Amino acid sequence: MKKLFTLILLINTAGAFAQKLDTLTIEKIMRDPKWIGVSPIDIRWSDDSKKIYFKWNPAKTETDELYAVTPTNITPQKVSIAEQRNLTSASGIWNKNYTQKVFEKNGDLFLENIKTSKIIQLTNTEQEENAPVFSGDESEVIFKQDNNLFALKLNGGQLRQLTNFVRSSKNKKGPETLNDQQLWLKKQQLELFDVIKKEAKEEKQDSAKNAALEPQQIKEIVIGENRINSVRISPDSKYVTYRLIKAADGVKNAIVPNYVTASGFTEDIPNRSKVGRPSSTSETFIFDTRRQSVYPVITKDIPGIKDLPDYIKDYPKELAERKQLNADRKVNIEGPFWSADGKNAVVVVNAQDNKDRWIMRLDPVTGKLTLLDRQRDEAWIGGPGIEDSPAGNIGFTDDTHFYFQSEASGYSHIYLVDVVNGTKKQLTSGKWEVQTLRLSTDKKTFYFTANMEHPGVTDFYSIPVSGGKPGKITSMKGGNDVTLSPDEKWLAIRYSYSNKPWELYLQPNKPGAKAVQITNSITPEFQSYPWRDPEIVTFKNRYGNDVYAHQYLPKHPDPAKPAVIFVHGAGYLQNVTYSWSYYFREFMFNNMLADNGYTVLDIDYTASAGYGRDWRTGIYRHMGGKDLTDQVDGVKYLVEKFGINPNHVGLYGGSYGGFITLMAMFTEPDVFAAGGAIRSVTDWAHYNHEYTANILNEPFTDENAYRKSSPIYFANGLKGNLLMLHGMVDQNVNYQDIIRLTQKLIELHKENWELASYPVEDHAFEQPSSWTDEYKRIFKLFEQTLKNK
Repeated sequence: MKKLFTLILLINTAGAFAQKLDTLTIEKIMRDPKWIGVSPIDIRWSDDSKKIYFKWNPAKTETDELYAVTPTNITPQKVSIAEQRNLTSASGIWNKNYTQKVFEKNGDLFLENIKTSKIIQLTNTEQEENAPVFSGDESEVIFKQDNNLFALKLNGGQLRQLTNFVRSSKNKKGPETLNDQQLWLKKQQLELFDVIKKEAKEEKQDSAKNAALEPQQIKEIVIGENRINSVRISPDSKYVTYRLIKAADGVKNAIVPNYVTASGFTEDIPNRSKVGRPSSTSETFIFDTRRQSVYPVITKDIPGIKDLPDYIKDYPKELAERKQLNADRKVNIEGPFWSADGKNAVVVVNAQDNKDRWIMRLDPVTGKLTLLDRQRDEAWIGGPGIEDSPAGNIGFTDDTHFYFQSEASGYSHIYLVDVVNGTKKQLTSGKWEVQTLRLSTDKKTFYFTANMEHPGVTDFYSIPVSGGKPGKITSMKGGNDVTLSPDEKWLAIRYSYSNKPWELYLQPNKPGAKAVQITNSITPEFQSYPWRDPEIVTFKNRYGNDVYAHQYLPKHPDPAKPAVIFVHGAGYLQNVTYSWSYYFREFMFNNMLADNGYTVLDIDYTASAGYGRDWRTGIYRHMGGKDLTDQVDGVKYLVEKFGINPNHVGLYGGSYGGFITLMAMFTEPDVFAAGGAIRSVTDWAHYNHEYTANILNEPFTDENAYRKSSPIYFANGLKGNLLMLHGMVDQNVNYQDIIRLTQKLIELHKENWELASYPVEDHAFEQPSSWTDEYKRIFKLFEQTLKNK
């Protein structure tokens, strides 16, 4: 018995030691992230506000499972299959009193009574019904089937078809077309013979009588080969609006070869087009259901529709050609958004060159537009709640007031405009951003997330729709991702801190109320290591602006005084926050670097999110300009404050961070001795249109911007040691990109570079073995080049 007890004790002790993380290694931190713990995701409330549902995986199994808690019982419980089967859709449309909800599930429509929790299935067809809404008087549910609108009577179930979009007319052939000779002879016969006159008169009378007896037909609306979307109906059902999209000709897409396949043959993955490709065009139409007439929304009179961007002045020949052409710019219309009474409609008009955004009142009778707000940006329109105009960030507070977000003040804030008299009011202001926005159910309060107190802290606020001082509701320092209950009494908060991954909390919707933690997801092994809480610091860049950064300081600096700059990806992303980072692997790697004597700086460089319009657009027409000099100025800060050896500085980053790493190694070779460039853009002319054209315009209209911004043009400047790493099935930054740069380096006879290729990896790596190999190589690069070895 004593031996057995000793054996059990040894096993338990060994298990305890296995759970403790003493020394960080690449193998440990780049394992399957489940070793850290699996945070809750996909937070949603039940429609009656009695339960919070979320996906979670505390056991770290293969798949996440659905859990639920209630405000009175916060112990997570697995949701049974039977309950999951009966769950309503997370989306759906409520009626005005929030007593009913209509939603689509598995291609059919359902109606839920919130008070009784009773759900009625409205449709059960092989076709797919979607996008259900209540009619203005809430007597019908209006929905789409194959892009046509239908109305289903709630009491009685009568179904009517409201639109009839067709590719080509299905009507019978019209009268026979006669030539001049045949028309003359027919006229002569009618003139000479009474019997023919009599027959013609009787035929006309019979046609009129038959037409009167026939049931009224739904008007055919011919759309041809165009694609149709955004089919919407006014609350009073008088007007249907829709958008026809004409595909562009001559669009060529890239392919991505896949080398490691089950078939043993190389297989091609269809991929995206490249920046500058021809763009589709769209036109928005109105169908007047009473007059049975169709007409376009008129865009030719939009103020500034012919305005040219300033950058064209750098190209006199093109400027002259475009001035002579005097063409309207192509625009896309979003909406309309209707007031509840159906009397007012607003559309958002976006220029395809993304330098203008117009908020305009629509007259549905004529299709004419009246300006309410114009946001012009010589760089590009963007910022939280602006570029994509999600439904929650825009709409009516009452029948005459429309709310939206704008960067007119330099930061994204809430505005309210009277659509009748055009009076506009700014509701929030300051050097901070409104990041999410929603209107309360009674339409008296705005709820929003903002970084008001510090750029790196997000909190949840409320403000009356009439304006006033915002009231702060959350109080935990870090990242607060809030899901408000339908009855608006509770907040489900997904919260994290710099060195603490996301957990679920519950808080009453009251300022100062305590948030109670619901989940505990993090493993004892992860918690056993004293992860740094990286200090957020600021330093001045060469332009006098404050640059925010995380700094990781070593307890025992290496005698060589090395430093590493981490460059976050995505460009427009905020990484210097008090919340858990999307770049959690790099957070752990930066801890490991600091443990090995490196000083590490992680910078929210120019163009990072969270700092307003001027910072967002600071890279316009020159990527690798201010965003790169911020890294150089960060090195200066480290040298002056911590005595870093300026000859022992490296940098690394992925995607946009990889691009900056290349530009740094090529254009600032005396500042950076080594660089690890991961999945890097090497030539912006080969990236996608949606992202690149905003910042650099198009290669054939602004070639100078592409030449200044693409590393491939500067490869001859390489002096230090460059390591490039790229997935071979990268469908975002194609592997072709790094291969083109490789060929350029070969032709330039450069020797101090390496390329590591990962045959099964897309842009975001998935295999732990790939992550491990990648960061082993980067760490080896820094150890060999930044220390006195």
